[in-house]
Amino acid sequence: MGTGGIEVIPVVRAGRQVLRVRRDGWLVADCVSVAEVARHVDLADLCEVVELPRQRGYEAVG
Repeated sequence: MGTGGIEVIPVVRAGRQVLRVRRDGWLVADCVSVAEVARHVDLADLCEVVELPRQRGYEAVG
């Protein structure tokens, strides 16, 4: 994830893994390298989002 609604996710396209760059949910580019991603996004603005497993019996508050 990055600033300005940027998201970079790995996907398989035509049998090949690419890095999909999206902004606010809209496709920007499918890139075959990190260097290509850098043409669309400042890599320093990206951070990894890790989903943690939910605990049984835990309910969100709010």
